[in-house]
Amino acid sequence: MKITMAHGSGGQETAALIEQVFASRFQNPVLAKMEDAAVVPGAHRLALTTDSFVVTPLFFPGGDIGRLSVCGTVNDLLMSGATPKYLTCGFILEEGAELSELERIAASMADTAREAGVSVVAGDTKVVEGKGGVYINTAGVGFLPADRELGADHCREGDVLLLSGTLGDHHAAILSARMGIENEIRSDCAPLCEGVAALFEAGVQVKAMRDVTRGGLATVLNEWAQQSGHGIRLEEEAVPVSKEVEAFCGILGLDPLTMGNEGKFVVAVAKQDEDRALAALKAARYCAHASVIGRVEGPGEAGVWMNTRLGGTRRVPALYGEGLPRIC
Repeated sequence: MKITMAHGSGGQETAALIEQVFASRFQNPVLAKMEDAAVVPGAHRLALTTDSFVVTPLFFPGGDIGRLSVCGTVNDLLMSGATPKYLTCGFILEEGAELSELERIAASMADTAREAGVSVVAGDTKVVEGKGGVYINTAGVGFLPADRELGADHCREGDVLLLSGTLGDHHAAILSARMGIENEIRSDCAPLCEGVAALFEAGVQVKAMRDVTRGGLATVLNEWAQQSGHGIRLEEEAVPVSKEVEAFCGILGLDPLTMGNEGKFVVAVAKQDEDRALAALKAARYCAHASVIGRVEGPGEAGVWMNTRLGGTRRVPALYGEGLPRIC
């Protein structure tokens, strides 16, 4: 069965679609009321984020647009130091979309939301003319402790930078799927709840966190350097990249430092917490390949440099121009 314009009319077909695809999978007491707004318990400090997902293809090795939409929103909340609690999701469906594929996407979203410990409490569906595309917009709410403040402006000379795992997996998986290249590369699409929680539970003094998505690690760290007014130095040998992704990049001339990821984050911690932070990450799900990749240097020229394998030093610029479109 395909989606038709009638599914977006607000009538019986819309109600049937919502019940068959969404309500049956995202069921919880708040959503079950089907009101125009969700009323949920609050907290003193909230983190709020929104994101849209237009990835092509909809299904790829290691994930799909449904899992991606939950992970992307949950991870953005986590990077602020918040505990994610609630999501909303809006579906823009093009006429001709396959109902069976939409059901797979909704099931994947529901599974990922349970894994991340969040509830989908509100949603919306619109149908437009097109060629069968599916697009998702999400918003997320999380709660923060009163004393938790994170951001690049908290970084100081000597702070240590850790990366939660290998770079480039998602980017390479999406590109492989589009080009019809058969390999073992799978997207790293994952909620990072356990890794972030492990750092705070271990008492690590976290200065800043950022998930390494579009623009890659190079872009994130250049933004941090500008915001903090400090230089950042990386060790090339310490930056984890899988052999499969490294080979893939070698063939296509890609740089893992500017490739997008959907299950990795970089964190700046106080120097004295380096060992504790690394141990906490390595013990957490999805962070087994965590590594200390560099340090924050003194204030001055705010840029990013890398000590190379050959013993030299090179500047690491942010991504310039258009990267791979629709990785998320």
